[in-house]
Parts: sequence; structure tokens; C-alpha cells
Amino acid sequence: MIDFEIPEEARAIRNKVRDFVQNECIPAEETCTADNFETTLASLRQKARGQGLWCPFIPEEHGGMGLRPLANALVQMELGESFLGALSLNTQGPDDATMLTLLEHGTDDQKERFLKPLLEGHKRICYSMTEKAAGADATGMQTTAVLDGDNYVLNGEKWFSSSASVADIAVVMAKTDPEAPRHQQYSTFIVELPNPGYKILRNIETMQPHTELGLKLGGSHSEIAIDNLVVPQDNLLGGRGNGFNMGQHRLAYGRLRHGMHNVAMAQRALDLAAGHVVDRVTFGERLADRQGVRWMLADCAAEIYKARLMLLHIAYKAEEGMDLRQENGIAKVFLANMVHQVVDTALQLHGALGYSTDTPLARWYTGIRSQRLVDGPDEVHRWRTGANVIRAYEKYGTTASACGGELFD
Repeated sequence: MIDFEIPEEARAIRNKVRDFVQNECIPAEETCTADNFETTLASLRQKARGQGLWCPFIPEEHGGMGLRPLANALVQMELGESFLGALSLNTQGPDDATMLTLLEHGTDDQKERFLKPLLEGHKRICYSMTEKAAGADATGMQTTAVLDGDNYVLNGEKWFSSSASVADIAVVMAKTDPEAPRHQQYSTFIVELPNPGYKILRNIETMQPHTELGLKLGGSHSEIAIDNLVVPQDNLLGGRGNGFNMGQHRLAYGRLRHGMHNVAMAQRALDLAAGHVVDRVTFGERLADRQGVRWMLADCAAEIYKARLMLLHIAYKAEEGMDLRQENGIAKVFLANMVHQVVDTALQLHGALGYSTDTPLARWYTGIRSQRLVDGPDEVHRWRTGANVIRAYEKYGTTASACGGELFD
């Protein structure tokens, strides 16, 4: 028997977070501005902590809720309905995945100095890995780190460092061992900001225009100049030569978090669409009663259904300590395209209202296009997924293990 019953404790936590998002976060969106953002967030965080809602996946001994992968997935699929949701529980990206990296690889001293203020919500952190010259190929980065006495000196550039403009700490990857095997050439460093050697050249303008509120939320992607950046040797994270592997582990959770929040956004978009077509009458008939509209809604429902099943299966594999890299890559691509399809459909069903900024759909539409690029573009993930299909066939004589076949073993 395949059991789809959600454990009662996980269900209760999910429902509690759902109520918080619907009753606190979404209403707060209506009055949240750049001028009152800090007080709005502080109020929401105080309410969240009062309800025991804080750092969902962080172990209890570090002040979090200690949720396992399934419960965390259910929680994240609620938080993504509001741009204040994850921030209110201190589980926003890119901080969340970097907190996990510090938790797993940081020394006791690094956890005290850097992780603790992050977990308390007093500071934010960014992750500087990507470079113009390398793009999706992390092993092509050229930023160097040279040991000089008790310090490393870093030089190079970084591109699209998300939330750098609001960060108090940066985690920077650089090449320390150019003669080592390709995946062992890189190390990761913790940098306290501001620092004259870590200079934000600009917040890169994208198809989603910057707003004052968006910047305060952390919605920036910065171009960084690394110029004789001096980092104490004690700030080397996870050991020399381990930067690439730590980075991939970090990105794996980031991809899942994007997917979980995409499901939440898609669900809210479909709810908005359903509410609109029920109320909208044209030529004497509700839009909701037109066959073509129902087909559009049905397609969205099917995509969201598939997305939920993907994430729950991955959460199950994570709970069991199983290898989920293939499913993670498949889901990353699917979920990015799913949310685009659903939001696009919801916008279409709203007509000119959807194209306006009177609903959140236009803002979501321009923002979610990045999902097919960040944390690895679709093409790279599909290339890797296809390679695993071939590998499975060559090893087993069937491709089943590369497309969920072990579910039925």
C-alpha cells in the first residue's frame, strides 16, 4: 500500500502556517511600503515567534522548529503565497540555504559569530559564486584566493549575487588550488560586510524593475568587484578545496525552496483566476461557465497537482536519506515552467486587469521568468537529466530508475 496520509503533527504545523500566511502576511501586503517595511516585518516576526513559527528546518537546539523534509515542504508551500511569508519566519532565500551550509560545515566559532545572528534574524547573508565568465559552469570561475600569512587575499568579480545589497555577511567562493582536480580547486570564505574589498558596483537592472520596497525585501542581484579582499584564515568555511561540493549541496536546497514557493504562488494565482471568472460576466454569461475557460483552469490544476506530487516524493526520499539528485533536477525545471504557465493563464483570464498592476499577477509574471535561469538554467538540468537516462539504460537495460521507476519496485 502507498500511504499518502500526512502525519498529524505535520498537518497541524502546515495548518498553523497557512492560517498565519492568510490572516497575517497577505493582509500586511496591502499596507506594506518601503517606509514601513521594517516595522511591518518586525511585527510579523514577533507574532510568528509568539506562535512558535521560526526557522522551520533549523534544529530545535539552534532555535528553529526542527522540521523534517516533509513538514518543511508543506510549510514552504504555504509561505510562498505571500512575499512576506518566508521573511516572517526567517526562512527566506538566499539566507536559508546558506544557514544550512554554516550549520553543517561551520566551526563552533563560525557558528557563534556568523550563524547565530542569522538565526536570530538580526543579520542577512548572501552567496557570491556566479561570475560573468563562468555562468552556469561553477568550475569556470576565475576569482582567486591566495594565502598570505594568516589571511587569504581574494581578487576577481562576482555576478548576480542575490540580496547582496541588504546583506551583512557574504559567503564568497574562490579558486585556491588551480592545480587540484577540477572540483577540488575552490574554497569558500565568510566575509563580514561592509568591506572595502567587496564592492557592489551596481544592482543589475532586470525585466522586473527595482522598487524601493523590492530592494528592502532583498530583491536585488548585484555585480561585485573583489579587489584585494582580505579574509582571515579562520573565516575559511568547510576546509580548503571543499567549496564546490558545499555549493552544490547548498544549491540543491535552494532549487527545492524555489519549487515549493512556486507551487504556493501558482495556487494563489489560480485562486485569483477562479475568483475573477466566477464574478466576471460577458455577453450575458459568466466566464466560469465557458468551456474554453474551464479547460484553461483544468490545465492549471493538473500542473499544480503534478508539482505537489513531485515535491512530496522528493521530501519522502529526503526523509529516507535516499539519493534525490535526478528527481531534484527534473522537478526544478518542471516547477519553474509550471508556475509560469499558471500565472500566465491567470493573467490572461483577468484580461487588461491582469496586465495592470492592480493585481499581483503582472509583478509575479515578470519575476518568475528568472526561475528558468537561477540555480542552473533549464538546459543544464535537462542535459544532466538526459545523461542520467542514458546511464541508467546502459547499466540496467531500462531507463526506469531515471524517471521514478523505483516507486514500483
